[in-house]
Amino acid sequence: MELGKEKRKSDQLLLNILPEKTAEELKNTGTTKARRYENVSVLFTDFSNFTGISEKTDPEELVNEIHECYSAFDTIISFYPIEKIKTIGDGYMCVSGLPAANPQHATDLLKAAMDMQEYLRNRKEQRQATGHIFFEARMGIHSGPVVAGTVGIRKFAYDIWGDTVNIAARMESAAETGSIYISEATAMLIDKTIPCDDKGLVQIKNKAPMKAFRVRI
Repeated sequence: MELGKEKRKSDQLLLNILPEKTAEELKNTGTTKARRYENVSVLFTDFSNFTGISEKTDPEELVNEIHECYSAFDTIISFYPIEKIKTIGDGYMCVSGLPAANPQHATDLLKAAMDMQEYLRNRKEQRQATGHIFFEARMGIHSGPVVAGTVGIRKFAYDIWGDTVNIAARMESAAETGSIYISEATAMLIDKTIPCDDKGLVQIKNKAPMKAFRVRI
């Protein structure tokens, strides 16, 4: 009985790191294969003026607030077919459309991003009223193919690679605080009832300028 309890605990820990199908593959074979997914959407978020806020904030309060926001993001994406990939400092990255295909990947991911921005707006009001720090975020989404797999042998990580990831990051960089920018590829896939404004061309590192759209939220 104790052995079964420990196995369930270790399985749950594995699922906190890997998608379920990848975790099963790792348990069954001791390794995982990199896979290409042709149709996914990737979301990057980044807290605005994070460095400035961190320089004036008690470290414990700073980490607690990051934890609260990321925990809320984790809860939000749990309501959609979305996989969290990682956090990078004050950035949060997730993807829809893998490991299981999802025809609504762009719309689902955008709705989650809109929920995240709503959460941050509400939290800002609460935190401002009590004189505490708060975060606002830029968000960017792009859709296309990625390669996904695990890397490393110590503290290994599940990650995704490809131009789709890079362009999603550039959409986030182009966005204003409190906004969500999506690429033309994503705009073509989302539910047409979601209003967007054409922001023209944005600069993409090592690529030609690309059209971006700001989602009305």
